[in-house]
Amino acid sequence: MPVIVVGADTRIGDAIISTVSRSAAEVRAFITLDSDADRLKERGVKVAIGDVSDGSHVEAAALYCFCAVLVTEAAHDDRERAFARQPDEVLAGWAEAARNAGVQRVIWVDAEHRKEPYPESVGEVAAVIVEADLEAAARAVGELEEAGSLSC
Repeated sequence: MPVIVVGADTRIGDAIISTVSRSAAEVRAFITLDSDADRLKERGVKVAIGDVSDGSHVEAAALYCFCAVLVTEAAHDDRERAFARQPDEVLAGWAEAARNAGVQRVIWVDAEHRKEPYPESVGEVAAVIVEADLEAAARAVGELEEAGSLSC
């Protein structure tokens, strides 16, 4: 089932791409700079380049994906944003884009604890991984992505 990683051009996003590429039939990467595209394509990843603050860009890239991995670092870093300016607005746009694209599962990935709740997500469960260690975060995403169902 297709998986998209929004923020694949972050260090955590790159580690997640490496992990989910081993098991997912189709992996998509949403990135901001086209300079990262060739490296990802060489790894068999489908690449979408757009503005992380434009929910319509994220929605188009996520269409028909089962799982969306949303790396919050891409909403907070210094990349250019033409639409939503504040990180919370960017995150809300991602959640709406995932809903509109028909995503079944959302996994939020953050390097630090967030005081505010994440925007309402879609699907059976919205998982939140708070992990500064790249490999540990990537492993956790890989395990959740591989799970056929998150219900007990």
